[in-house]
Amino acid sequence: MAEEYRAKVFKSGNSVALRLPKGLGLKEGTEVLLREEHGEYRFEPIDKPKRKIDLTGIWGAIPDLKLIAPEDRLFEERELNWGPFDERD
Repeated sequence: MAEEYRAKVFKSGNSVALRLPKGLGLKEGTEVLLREEHGEYRFEPIDKPKRKIDLTGIWGAIPDLKLIAPEDRLFEERELNWGPFDERD
């Protein structure tokens, strides 16, 4: 038989909140997906995507760091020399 827990709904600002027992094993800050099916509520943890590093906060803190403008990334065309396998000779 599944374990049963009691939880209490309370007012939090202009919303209602549900305080879940620690015994459920949820960690603080865990996001959950809540579903209502035929008057029953089900929730499951959402796997968070991996965090990306945001360097905008340190922009300018490294004086020698320079951005490469897209137009500076263009390469001049040149003829390739494939050596003895070149069929143009």
